[in-house]
Amino acid sequence: MPRAGWVKPESDQRLSDHLALGVLTRVFTPEVVDEVLVERGRVERRNRLLPARVVVYYVLALALFASCSYEEVMRKLVSGLEWASGRPHQWTIPTKAALFQARKRLGSEPLRALYEKVAMPLSDARAPGSCYRSWRLMSIHGSTMSAPASDANIEHFGLPPSSRAGHGGVFPQVRLLGLVECGWHAIVDAALGTYEHREQALAESVVRSLRPGMLLLADRAFFSYRLWDLCRSSGADLLWRMPSDSVVPVEKRYPDGSFASYVHSGTRSRADDTAGIAVRVVEFVGTASSADTDHGEGRIHRLLTTITDPEAAPANELVRVYSQLWEIEAAFDGLGTHERGRGVVLRSKTPDGVIQEVYGYLCLHYAIRSLMRSVTWPN
Repeated sequence: MPRAGWVKPESDQRLSDHLALGVLTRVFTPEVVDEVLVERGRVERRNRLLPARVVVYYVLALALFASCSYEEVMRKLVSGLEWASGRPHQWTIPTKAALFQARKRLGSEPLRALYEKVAMPLSDARAPGSCYRSWRLMSIHGSTMSAPASDANIEHFGLPPSSRAGHGGVFPQVRLLGLVECGWHAIVDAALGTYEHREQALAESVVRSLRPGMLLLADRAFFSYRLWDLCRSSGADLLWRMPSDSVVPVEKRYPDGSFASYVHSGTRSRADDTAGIAVRVVEFVGTASSADTDHGEGRIHRLLTTITDPEAAPANELVRVYSQLWEIEAAFDGLGTHERGRGVVLRSKTPDGVIQEVYGYLCLHYAIRSLMRSVTWPN
């Protein structure tokens, strides 16, 4: 009940809604959206109630207002764009069927292209956790998102084994692999797949975004000779945890406790693969307070790194750097919970709609991180 002196607003639109939409149009400007639409051949040949540019922003707004109906999201979008431009005009809210058809015409490709065109690392040396010495810290991480249990989604994305056996959830799972900067937790590249896709295979798609001067952190689930060699060939340095059952020879022991070793494909004999890939191994002991539940208190674990000079990166420092890997979970928690709400399932009942929607969430997540960066470090 309103207090004395309060006046009931004429509209249920909140200033926070307008500002949130303003963040999207600031990061994903109309000029960039139009450029993507031209590149992807989505420019209209006739005037429509829902032009392609509006539909792109509508998909982003679906992620922003995840708990609202399709029509309510469009009402918020139109009101927000009018507020931002200062040019109100009469506009009929399309039906749910019209919105569905507009999204179908647009497809997922423009949203993917928009995300890939804009997303890039945000951090600089001033941001806590963004760098180690001269390296920009990056991480890779995998997660899943639940899609509606339509026949098309189940056939395309697949169900977890527990669902197929009649236990647990019944939602198809979209597998998502992200390359994340450790400073602002911005997801700067991503790969999508079905539940059956292995994270190692998806990770090969984000190697394109690695650069010299980066130090890539990764959990033991990502280790394979092929992926290690691909990432190493990008010029970036690597710091990955090894699987617990891996055996690595000690070639030379250094004063900081680390040692020189090598990794090889395992498909050839030692005689045929004499050199392998030179690495340095850092051992550490798991603690009860470790964020990695697989560490195990008192167990010895190993990190592999391409930084072979112990003076350039001492072993104890690399162990502390590796602990930042778990901060990446906050980035995916932000994508999966803060934007969507805990336990929320995606809306789309077609595979292409699901993919379009996931890229909408990736764009939203990047826009929020970009805003946080600009507020903290405006120059």
